[in-house]
Amino acid sequence: MRNVKSMKPKTFADYKSDANNWITLATGEYYPDILKDACELYKPVLVLFGQLLKSSESSTRLFLQIAEQSDGWMRVQLARVFRKYVSPETPVEMLKQKSKAKKICEQFGKGFRVIQKVQAAFLSRPIPDEALCAVLWEYKDRGKKGYDLTERFFAMFRSTFPDLPIKGPERAGKDILLGEIFKNYPKPDRPVDFVVLDKAEGEILAIGLARYDSDRGGAQEDDRTGGYRNCADEILGYAKRHRLKTKVIFINDGPGLLLGSMWNDYSALERSLPGRIMVATLRMVPERITRDWLTS
Repeated sequence: MRNVKSMKPKTFADYKSDANNWITLATGEYYPDILKDACELYKPVLVLFGQLLKSSESSTRLFLQIAEQSDGWMRVQLARVFRKYVSPETPVEMLKQKSKAKKICEQFGKGFRVIQKVQAAFLSRPIPDEALCAVLWEYKDRGKKGYDLTERFFAMFRSTFPDLPIKGPERAGKDILLGEIFKNYPKPDRPVDFVVLDKAEGEILAIGLARYDSDRGGAQEDDRTGGYRNCADEILGYAKRHRLKTKVIFINDGPGLLLGSMWNDYSALERSLPGRIMVATLRMVPERITRDWLTS
């Protein structure tokens, strides 16, 4: 008689004993090898920052001049330099929003470092400043590993299921909003990374998110898995009310999964609704995401 237990599909928790073998590692860059390219890329940013600094009577005026820059990439880099020199407490995402320049000055301007100290600090460093260029270089490929993960998952999925369309931004691009997918969805601005369709039946088989965790721990773990749980509960609650067989897939990869309680947290998330939620790394995809699971 065949062992029934051995035929039971593996869960995310079942992979923990040799978890490191199921992680896909993204390639990185070596220090100080990156310094030459970093200095070439960011020297014009530092030169322009210095020019704006000289022509500004205050730190507030400096920021407003940065916000007036028409080149989006340059404006963002200048804002990052501004944050390092002038206002480290200002959220970087706020600094990047051109339309909020005056509001930022009103809210955080009192904490801006005075222009004379900024000037003195800036002049104390060489041009290009290797240390600052290295810091800015870290931002350059932020998100790239996540884009690589999504792109590779899409390729694997299409190779295995050529008749099941998968839609979403494969690299950089606008997320899919569930209000555009489901009628009267309770949170129409909920962003997701991909949607799997059954072309023949016209049904949505799965909604998914993909993330690469280079490093993760502490409160970040709770934020990520807590956010995932809320997302899954929301999607599956809608599916249940409308009698849809839509499932939720979380493609997660990277060494961050091996840190802290992350693996256990994802295992608990998957167990919360067996058969409706799947957590998988790229290496798990071929044996875990099956046609039977998607269409059941």
